[in-house]
Formats: sequence, C-alpha cells, structure tokens
Amino acid sequence: MVNWIEGIIIKAQSGFFTVHTGQGQFVCRLRGRLKKKRLDTDPAAVGDRVSIHVTGDGSGMIEEVKERTRALVRLAPSAKDVRRWDRESYLAEREQVLLANPDQAIFVFACAEPEPHLRMLDRLLVGAELQQIPPVVCANKIDLVTPEAAHHLFDIYAEIGYPVLYVSAETGENTAQMAALLNGKISALVGPSGAGKSSLLNAIQPGLGLEVREVSNATGKGRHTTVVTQLFPLAQGGWVADTPGIKALALFDIDPEELDACFPDIAQLVAGCRFSDCTHTVEPGCAVLKALERDEIHLHRYESYVRLHEEHQRLADMYWWGIHSD
Repeated sequence: MVNWIEGIIIKAQSGFFTVHTGQGQFVCRLRGRLKKKRLDTDPAAVGDRVSIHVTGDGSGMIEEVKERTRALVRLAPSAKDVRRWDRESYLAEREQVLLANPDQAIFVFACAEPEPHLRMLDRLLVGAELQQIPPVVCANKIDLVTPEAAHHLFDIYAEIGYPVLYVSAETGENTAQMAALLNGKISALVGPSGAGKSSLLNAIQPGLGLEVREVSNATGKGRHTTVVTQLFPLAQGGWVADTPGIKALALFDIDPEELDACFPDIAQLVAGCRFSDCTHTVEPGCAVLKALERDEIHLHRYESYVRLHEEHQRLADMYWWGIHSD
C-alpha cells in the first residue's frame, strides 16, 4: 500500500470516479480486479471509502474499496424503466447503489403542490428500514397549507417514531433545524420531483440547490431512468446527495412474511397474532386486523403493507414455481 491515499468517492459517471482526499480531488478509474468482486451490485459508488494510487499525470487508480456499512439502493433500471414480471428477469435483477454509507436519508415531500403521495413515502420508509438507514421525514411547503393540515398529513409518522421536520423553503421556517440535522453527516435527500429539495438546499446554503439542479438536469436529461448521484460539500461540515426522481428503494431478498418487521407500527403487534406465519390479511386471531378495526393503525399504512406483501408474495411464488418446474 505504498503511496496509497485514503478518500471518499463524491462523483461517479461513465466509469470515472472523483475521489475527495486530504490531498485534493482526483479523477480515478477502478482497478480491473475490483470489478469482478461484486457482480450483483455496483463495485464502487458515491459514498464509498477507497484507497487510491495517484499516477504521474495526476489521475488515480482505485486500489481498494472499503466494506460498506450500509447503502441506499434501488433496482437497476431496465431500458423501459419498468419491472418485468417473469422469473428470468427476477433472477437477473441487480441493485444500483445510489449512495454508499449514508448516515441518514431525508425523505422530502411537499404538503401541497404537488399533493403528497404517502404510499410512496411508506415504500421509501420500508426500504430505509430494510437497508438500516436512519430516516427523517421532511414536510416542505408548510406555507401553502394551515398548520393543522400539515400535521394531519404527517403526524402519523411522528406517532410511529420517525423524526418529522415541518419546513418552508419559501419562508425559511425551520430550515435552521434542517441545517443542524445535516451538520457533519453524509445525507441523502430523496423525494418526488417538485417537492422542493433544491429550494431547501438553497435556503440552507445559498447556491447549493442551484448547483445540484444543474448537475441533475445535465445528467438526468429530463428522465429518471438513470440517476447520477453526487455528493456536495456543506460549508458547515458534512455532505449532501440529491437523488432526483426516486420513487422507491429496492427491497432485495425479503420474504413476504418478513415484511411486517419493516413497518414499526405493525411489527409491535405481531406477537399477539394467533399464528406465527400470519400474513395480517385474512387470518382469524390476527392482532393487526383487530388493531385496524379499533383505528389503532392508520388505514393507508395498512394498505401500503398489503400492497407490498402482495407484490413480494407474487415474486416469491414466481421464484419457487420456477425452481420446482425445472
């Protein structure tokens, strides 16, 4: 490891990786042997901590990628950006790493304009639970609704135990709290287009949101089938990554019967179910269904669980049917 330098990848595009080190930034390529180690995922990604060797012309070679503590991932998009429901495609699915080693994921949704899609937020939270990434719910554009309306939409997540921030990029209300949350951490901002992520970044650090938007427009070309993530430094310390247009995080290797563990409001009830393999849909003696009847679980959260359970049951059936028919 003579002359190796430690750093973090802050940009990855077309096989070139920009690595930030204590000696400056270097554009690097990935050593060939490293590409063969992780065939089902990206061998190197933004947020990865690496060791590089700087060559004579000032460029670099990534010699080692440190083990990831966690990663924000999604399914690598197909050419049509849709999931194909056949066994061959399922087995060939691989993950796309949006950000390696994040300290937290901040899910930004607008209170209005556009109306918040809470089922999308539920899917993102399940992905964060599965990938063991601490989540924060950020309700933006509180200036467009009454305080009562904003809290009616998002207080459910605070009741479950998730941190919830109510902010306005337009007026600056509570943006200082968000800035404090980002301080010294590697954070991913995730949410639908129009939620105001860039405006929030501008409110926290003037010009930052504009820089993020320019990069997103240049790399995304108006579509989100390909997302180029980049880490942007914060003047106060820390890094922030914008991941535009992400609708869901990948739920890899999860069995349908394990899905309830990713819903904290449902997971706390599971021990009370009569059957250990309860799906919480039709079984007698189901503690979750009883809680739903008593309005102790919000209906939209339960519906989000059912939809995801049906989706992953379909995947499981397709997989096992394929094995036993071979």
